[in-house]
Amino acid sequence: MYIAAFQKVQIMEASKTLNYIKNVLENVPTGWLRLTTHRLDIYDEKLAKTQFLDQFEILFNDNNSESSALNKLPTAYDYIRLGHPLSCLLEWVIAKLNNIKPENVISFSSKTVPVLAVLRKNLLANKNTQIIYKGELPDFFDIEILRSIYGYKFDLKKVESIEEASVFNGSTIFISQQDDICNFDLISNIDFFINAHSHLGSVLLVNGKLNESYISEIQHVRRRETISMTPANCLVALKSLIAHSSFEPKNSNVETNISAELSRNKTLVLNSIKAISGTNTKAIVGSSGLSIQYAIMMGLIHDALEQHKGKAIKFIVPPNCYGGTNDQARRVAACIDNVEVVDLPVDGNNDMVQSIDTVLAKIATEDAIPYIIAEIPTNPRVEVPDLIKLKEVLSKKRKTASGEFAIDPVFILDQTFCPNVLFLGADKILSTVRAISYASGSKFPSGGQCNAGYCISNKKAEGLMEKIETHLSLCDNEATNLQYEILAKQLPSMNQRISDAYKNTREFVNFINDTLPTAKINFVSSALAKQGFTPSVFSLDLPTEGTTDEEKEAHKRALNLKLINLMISEIPNESKFCVSYGQLNGCYWTIPATSTQGTTKEGDKDYIVRVALSPNMDLELHKKVFLNFVENI
Repeated sequence: MYIAAFQKVQIMEASKTLNYIKNVLENVPTGWLRLTTHRLDIYDEKLAKTQFLDQFEILFNDNNSESSALNKLPTAYDYIRLGHPLSCLLEWVIAKLNNIKPENVISFSSKTVPVLAVLRKNLLANKNTQIIYKGELPDFFDIEILRSIYGYKFDLKKVESIEEASVFNGSTIFISQQDDICNFDLISNIDFFINAHSHLGSVLLVNGKLNESYISEIQHVRRRETISMTPANCLVALKSLIAHSSFEPKNSNVETNISAELSRNKTLVLNSIKAISGTNTKAIVGSSGLSIQYAIMMGLIHDALEQHKGKAIKFIVPPNCYGGTNDQARRVAACIDNVEVVDLPVDGNNDMVQSIDTVLAKIATEDAIPYIIAEIPTNPRVEVPDLIKLKEVLSKKRKTASGEFAIDPVFILDQTFCPNVLFLGADKILSTVRAISYASGSKFPSGGQCNAGYCISNKKAEGLMEKIETHLSLCDNEATNLQYEILAKQLPSMNQRISDAYKNTREFVNFINDTLPTAKINFVSSALAKQGFTPSVFSLDLPTEGTTDEEKEAHKRALNLKLINLMISEIPNESKFCVSYGQLNGCYWTIPATSTQGTTKEGDKDYIVRVALSPNMDLELHKKVFLNFVENI
């Protein structure tokens, strides 16, 4: 009797939840589906993982699904990598239906990475893992590469039924390939359930209190190596759940049909990348810039382990570069014994070329394999090295301690700031050394409309691309159909948008120089601009005061926030507190030390203002508000 009453209550609660979600989906704010980051004006980074759902729960309890109320909810997570409103909604509903906490449910665009996330933690904890599955393993699950290249250890067990899962000394993962991605049949012997859908991605459910210590690390893998399930696919999954039916590709026109249209979009995107980069090698496109970077790193490690057995692998990375790059490189090194990260000082008083020369000389004596990851222009100081000298340093023949020729470096160029500059083509500055260029697609390539990233090599490095593509596929991190569609629309106009945004930026920089000449502005010179370096981002080191270094630093940091808060309060429709760049409209403001450099060592952080302008904004109004700031400091 009591069991029946309990089940009745559960059914009523489930019905209430699904009815509410149905109403929410009818009133979904446009920004939830079309923007990479929603409501930047309501964003508290420290609360980004909880604030959205906390306030959504209030609306649920009040049965308020009005569009105006939903639109007032704050930003959820960041940039779709770690999550967004619709992924939070999907995870919340699944958790609610299974009577667990929302943080125990984590959605992925990738069908592989949730497995890798558990394997990574268990590798570092020296804990056993058992993977059980029904039917066949997914095609992308390459057992040999996961063991030999990633170093992951696991047992595999095929079962006819989930009930065959026995008690295991370690973690048990159950992989189910199914259309009904939201349906979980929980049993206590399974620690991690992964439902994988052929088109939508996957959902991981962390089962039991003892496994909750995995949650933050799984989320961090999602943030650094892949992205959450995309907004469009989350919407499809939610609608399928509401309809109480499995997903049928023929009924959807969003991101699911592998069709002639996808083929056309993909061809257009790949050809556009070739044209933009000035090289005729094969490009590959990933679900995000970090997805591409991860594939590059793992592909190069794979090549090194095959071609140079036993030799140390060194990733040379600027310590103050974008936090995702820095963090990801160190996370890879933590998992693989002979991989190490070497610091490359590039900004301020450090010269990139000299630093590369010094580091490569040391690595040559160790007979190690050098892979350099660097941004040109640098971030956030927007500096460009002497390119002739850079080419000379990368081309230099070096000797090992035993007198043999050292392995030549691979230069991995993050070209996000200036994707229009021709580095790789025939007769270009990096044509004679092994070089790979990549860019974050959430910036200029898509104008901020999607996350997809891409990479392409010059002829000298073309042989490495097959391994990179292998790891992009293994991680199931290729760009989605909708991402290809967005890039197909936006890439052809990218160079013109870069040009127009640069003009706005140069005019604003000149205005700041005139109105606040004591400020230090980091931006490209006119001479560099004539060479094609036309970024639309600059950094601003505001003048400060005080008797000690501590007082001066504290005063400057307070001024940074005063300026940003003034801009976003006076121009709320255009000025946003955001780390992005290359957007179609408006002006973005951030402090690298507290945003892009979030995981960077404290001593390497930059407490300055970074400003990113677009081709379409009210520049005169921004000048007016900045002048007001100057007059009141």
